[in-house]
Amino acid sequence: MNQFGRIMASEIAETPGVFASLLENSSVFNEVKEVLVTEKIHSVLILARGTSDNAAHFLKYLIETQIGLPVGLTSPSSVTIYGSNLQYANTLIVAISQSGQSPDLVKFATAARSSMAYIIAMTNDDKSPLASIAHHHISLLAGPELAVAATKSYSAQLLVSYLLVMAWTGKKVNSEQIIKQASKLVANNGLVTNAVSQVTRDKEIVILGRGFAYPNAREAALKIQETCKISVQGLSTADYLHGPISALTEQTQVFIVAPTGLPTQSITEAISKIRTISPRIFWIGNGGVPTGNDIVIAGSDCDDEITSSLVDAIALQRFALEFAVASGFDPDAPVGLSKVTLTN
Repeated sequence: MNQFGRIMASEIAETPGVFASLLENSSVFNEVKEVLVTEKIHSVLILARGTSDNAAHFLKYLIETQIGLPVGLTSPSSVTIYGSNLQYANTLIVAISQSGQSPDLVKFATAARSSMAYIIAMTNDDKSPLASIAHHHISLLAGPELAVAATKSYSAQLLVSYLLVMAWTGKKVNSEQIIKQASKLVANNGLVTNAVSQVTRDKEIVILGRGFAYPNAREAALKIQETCKISVQGLSTADYLHGPISALTEQTQVFIVAPTGLPTQSITEAISKIRTISPRIFWIGNGGVPTGNDIVIAGSDCDDEITSSLVDAIALQRFALEFAVASGFDPDAPVGLSKVTLTN
């Protein structure tokens, strides 16, 4: 690899260490262990933008499936543009942001706290505005992230989301396995080589996932768009069948995010219909049902779909990185983007 992507590559490689730091610091979650009860939380809203919004979908699935509380995604413009008067008593707001600086997130969090919401923030900066507004701040412990495309901070957001919900439910975390599987993916220098050599920029790319794989499908699409300057769709397999599949052609390159533990019946219908039209199918993860000439990017072998998903983010990041470099782009500094997006 030339100098293109050197920073992004090094930051992806730091992920196991970030995981280790978070898992060693898991006692911080005890401080908010009873917040759902003590604050009489009836519903949860997640505040995020961009990559962090994809992590928000992961947290949303976690809370809905593990706790059963209703979870929504905020609309910051309801405050920043429309000046809405929020009524958020007994509502938990979880703000997710790498920088913790975006003005629209800060303004919304401020309004939500004034309306009696309880705020938990997870950012990579303990002194950020969002961290200061929150009742409780959880550091991502990812260290400086210099590449424009977020990698280790996104993975940290997934793990923090998982640890938060595990603390709320009192379930055990297999820390050793998470670190071991992340280290395995990072150490595999040829992890995405075959897939990169088989994909072309001049044909449509669609990335699909379901359940806990859906956030990573969205994030994979975003990472490729950020680093490779092409339009990529990241969709739920269920949503794909409700219309977008009509644009599928035999040239479409379809990626299926399939972590170990994924219920195969959740994607069976979509895969069957896709195969009748396009033979160009790629899998990210070890939970798929590849056949024939399908190409597989190996994932982790964690005990369940949830932890496999958070570890497998490494694989999709590596693909975006190496595909960009192979296409002649520097993923460390995509044209037209900056590290911190200050959305008003």
